[in-house]
Amino acid sequence: MTYCSGFFSPSDCTKRNVFLIASISFTTIYLIFYFFNSDHLAFLTESNVQNNDNTEEKGILFTKMYDNLQMESRNILHKHIISKLKKILWNENGEIPAENKKFGNKTRSTSTWSFKFMINEKEKCKDKTPFLILLIATTAAEIQHRSSIRKSWGNESVVPGVEIVRLFMLGVESKGSNANLLRESEQYHDIIQQDFLDTYPNLTLKTLMGMNWVASYCSGASFVMKTDSDVFVNTIYLIEKLLRPLSPPPQNYFTGCLMKGHRPIRNKRSKWYISQEEYPGNKYPPFCSGTGYILSGDLASKIVNASVMIKYIHLEDVYVGLCLNAKGVQIVPPPSRSLFNIYKVPFSPCRYNNIITSHHIQRNEHTFYWETLQKNHHAC
Repeated sequence: MTYCSGFFSPSDCTKRNVFLIASISFTTIYLIFYFFNSDHLAFLTESNVQNNDNTEEKGILFTKMYDNLQMESRNILHKHIISKLKKILWNENGEIPAENKKFGNKTRSTSTWSFKFMINEKEKCKDKTPFLILLIATTAAEIQHRSSIRKSWGNESVVPGVEIVRLFMLGVESKGSNANLLRESEQYHDIIQQDFLDTYPNLTLKTLMGMNWVASYCSGASFVMKTDSDVFVNTIYLIEKLLRPLSPPPQNYFTGCLMKGHRPIRNKRSKWYISQEEYPGNKYPPFCSGTGYILSGDLASKIVNASVMIKYIHLEDVYVGLCLNAKGVQIVPPPSRSLFNIYKVPFSPCRYNNIITSHHIQRNEHTFYWETLQKNHHAC
């Protein structure tokens, strides 16, 4: 007994069988065409993004393509393409983070291209090519830290004849006005700020903002240092002993407190916790502590370009290491393990004259240590 026995005449049953076979055939052809074109479009999108060497154009291109796909996401076919595009743009070790995370009252993609400058210094390098750019992560409340750094190791004239550019990097606060920061910016012209929420999980966005700024407005700089406002930096030793001997300035150069063989921390109570979903791997590639690392100027744009394809994680120094690894950049170990310190080095003029960084520095200690070093510069 067939499925239509007793219900339809033999001729009607035959017609329905033909219709059923035709429907199945059509559906099969459609699915083959569907998957082929999805892969093809995703491939074209990937090629367009990866083959564009201009940093700003690449960002605009990526954002437009991604936004256009999102607008059409109501269509099943486009939803599939978006899914494939995400897999291409992030590395193979995991899925993209929540596509639209909420930062303050704004819903943004995690790509640095999604954020706008609230405060910018586009003309900072207009008439000069810096030897060193200092990118210093800070928050709006750290007014005294910034003041002390400007008067001490972050002074742009600290080494005669060497062009230095100092920039403090900030996001936006969840509460309060931006007026004080705007006044400070107008006075010193050393602040850049984008409209992501200034929180610990967004430190990676803060660093990417700095790299994006260097790539966009000061790409000719010889070296860049990324550090934090609670770190003391002996800029004289850094320039005279480490960087000037590297003549001519190298490319693909990256150094700092080298961290090798580190594994993800799965303890949820840890500050450095990262879930299996965020980072499925069991080991990080080599990276340098975010307290202070040095890179050649050309690497800023390479890190920004890699960030379009590397899955976002909140561990800023690990994330930069992932970007370097994607670009095939080998981190250079520092000449001495004692130069870059992730902990606070007990102060003594002789010791601080022979290091580059010391962590956990209080706001008044920046100027005190610096002034003491200048008085005892030749004593050791």
